[in-house]
Amino acid sequence: MPDRFRITQHSNGTYLVEGPASNWIILEDNGAYTLIDGGYPADVPLVLESIRVLGLEVKDAAAMLITHGHVDHTGAAACFASELGVPVLSSAAEHTQMTGEERFQVSPWQIVIRAWRPLVFKWMRHVLKVGGTKGTRVPEAGVWTAQQLAGLPGAPVAVPTPGHTPGHTAFHLPDSKVLVTGDALIAGHALSHHTGAQMLHPMFHHNRQQAHDALAAFDSIDAGSILPGHGKPIYCQPAEAVRTALARDAQ
Repeated sequence: MPDRFRITQHSNGTYLVEGPASNWIILEDNGAYTLIDGGYPADVPLVLESIRVLGLEVKDAAAMLITHGHVDHTGAAACFASELGVPVLSSAAEHTQMTGEERFQVSPWQIVIRAWRPLVFKWMRHVLKVGGTKGTRVPEAGVWTAQQLAGLPGAPVAVPTPGHTPGHTAFHLPDSKVLVTGDALIAGHALSHHTGAQMLHPMFHHNRQQAHDALAAFDSIDAGSILPGHGKPIYCQPAEAVRTALARDAQ
């Protein structure tokens, strides 16, 4: 397996791909697949390679779902939409960020005032290298419906978790007992000294209090595997992971 990404399987047809700086998820069913998120723009070759490593044909994508419109999760979206003709879908509240009309991203000023810190400087260098300043612009992007999601490989159920961005969405896979959390709940990041359940640095959230409150949506979800947007998979019930993340964020 290529050393630039790592694939783990979490049920029949459910795979987490840990990329160089962010993750994406592949849900396979009888040769067709759903892609959730897609790394930075420079990660497109890795996304395509990870699909092929699983024995799938890139052209057989049923849809690409977006947890939120930040560039470290939408890098492959333009490729799938314009070059492959694959539906790229987000929540309604995230649609304008996908089309490039709005941008809910950490500001350059927030980064500059912290750039003296070694972890921030190292992260910033990687962002520049992989096209992280380009933003997201996918004019063909659409908005999913619950009916559409139910018909996709993996049958993901949208779990609204606004705060990190206005339309951030996690996905529950009830049959697989898997929860895909995007950036609402992560397990590691270039700016973090921790591994395991946690929240992103506060500067990354559009609305920090709302991001905290949104985690309550995970309390009643039954899942043994949590697949985050950054870091390694978490193996516990979501409610336990939320308690850990909130405790760390309060420190």
